[in-house]
Amino acid sequence: MTDMHRYTASRFVERYWQRSVCGMSSVAGRRRALPSAFPVLDLPLLPIHKHIYEANLRNSNAWCKKYTEFSEKVMEGGGERAIARHTQRNRKLLVRDRLRLLLDDEDFLELSLFAGLGLPYGDIPSAGSMTGIGRINGLWCVFVASDATVKGGTSYPITVKKNLRAQEIAIKNRLPCVYLVDSGGAFLPLQSEIFPDKNHGGRTFYNEAIMSAMKIPQVAVVCGSCTAGGAYMPTMAEEAVMVHRIGTIFLGGPPLVKAATGEEVTPEDLGGARLHAEVSGCVDHFAWEEKEAFDYTRNIISTLNFLLPEEEEETKKRNAEEEPLHSLEELLGLAPKSYNYSLDVKMVVSRLVDGSRFLEFKARYGTSLVTGFAKIHGHLVGILANDGQLSYEATLKGSHFVQLCNQRDVPLLFLQNTAPTAALTLSTKQAEMNSNHLKAQGSMMSAVASASVPKITVVIGGCHGADSYAMCGRAFDPNFLFLWPNAKVSIAPPGHIGSLLPLDGEQEGEQKKQEEELNRMLVEESSAFFSSSRMWDDGVILPQNTRKVLRDVLDIIKQQRYQLSTETLQSIPLRM
Repeated sequence: MTDMHRYTASRFVERYWQRSVCGMSSVAGRRRALPSAFPVLDLPLLPIHKHIYEANLRNSNAWCKKYTEFSEKVMEGGGERAIARHTQRNRKLLVRDRLRLLLDDEDFLELSLFAGLGLPYGDIPSAGSMTGIGRINGLWCVFVASDATVKGGTSYPITVKKNLRAQEIAIKNRLPCVYLVDSGGAFLPLQSEIFPDKNHGGRTFYNEAIMSAMKIPQVAVVCGSCTAGGAYMPTMAEEAVMVHRIGTIFLGGPPLVKAATGEEVTPEDLGGARLHAEVSGCVDHFAWEEKEAFDYTRNIISTLNFLLPEEEEETKKRNAEEEPLHSLEELLGLAPKSYNYSLDVKMVVSRLVDGSRFLEFKARYGTSLVTGFAKIHGHLVGILANDGQLSYEATLKGSHFVQLCNQRDVPLLFLQNTAPTAALTLSTKQAEMNSNHLKAQGSMMSAVASASVPKITVVIGGCHGADSYAMCGRAFDPNFLFLWPNAKVSIAPPGHIGSLLPLDGEQEGEQKKQEEELNRMLVEESSAFFSSSRMWDDGVILPQNTRKVLRDVLDIIKQQRYQLSTETLQSIPLRM
């Protein structure tokens, strides 16, 4: 057999296997899951918990108040004057009003709401771009919507970072992507942080090409200005809709034309909807008004090759779900004020999973890590939750459990609350134990990094040191990562940085001063809102909303099974 025949035969076998898997997935959608009767975790609050619970509750209420304040600030967008100019003079809809026309309902998952607050170059509410995942004709889609009331739609470094993360989520979860473009281009004084590097502005267009090649659909709606780099987004999408009079696409606007040639031209003549729909062919659908544009978009989404489960089947599944035994509101008092205020993490698990049912794995081994299977709104998940510092035995157990879930294609949920610092090495025996612990920790990190199943991380307390990597921190690329408002994210929590500083008896005073300065810095920089404003996560969520967020995320991850055609082709659609 020649090499060519061998290649052809192997391709045939590969394609046959892929079709078989697709067929099995569609059949699996009609079958029922295996019955389970997991043990119930009935862990009510006891009088012994009262002191810690009430302290945690007061702390959570304070952080929830801050959450509300920041949310209200973000909802104001660019302020009253900018909103009036956008709606009255420019006659455009606000970004949230646009989403009401595009999405089936307002029950969508918004991502990185607090991105852009308190940055060195000022407040950029919601990074000037609203991103999230919502349903269009029943299909979960990522949306990236410019908010032109914030700095006139200008893109800042944080805007680019937020838009790239939305595309990354679309790629990782194979979600259709809709761009609502109303952009004024890059903020030129910060061009060195927007243009030149790999994960700067140009990566947006690279991602668009890659997504098309992966058969991940993309639709652009031009409902405002697309100037300079912003002009490429609609022209690289697979289909584009453009709104008459308010939508424009050009590399340089009328002022630049006049400066270069002396010729005066209107935005509509230079790059309006008529020009691009009738002459250049840059857009595929001409809309007289925004509502018509979103009707076009919804119709385009309805042509995508997905076969969703029947509504009756979904309703039956939802009705069969069991609520947890205890109130979700109790999670506010279980969210630790600090690591020393942590209660049994199984109490958190029992308030998140269906019927508080949890099948624990290796319950008597490595008890500082709780592992096991549960269902969340009918979705089977493997849960790993910190219940103390990850010991040698706990990391071996975690590595085993992650590989087990990967073998069974069960998504992983990490509930992260890592210990502040590792124990000091005070003896030869301790050094030997630490060495073994490092090897076991490396094993768990490798298992987490190489697991191909979806991974979701919720930081319910601390996110510090090497344990945070083993528990699938941001660097280990989870599909989604959320923080509770009380969460702390830093190399070490405030008050514990001294253990990381070198001991120097001769300069003890200077070292103490340095430690105080670092602790003051950590108090500010370790907060959940500091993290979220810099896009180190996918958003801050309230503890009592966690179960709903996990339901949405698991539904979103599962949707890729319903796409009928996913085989990657070499060519992508190109415009004339």
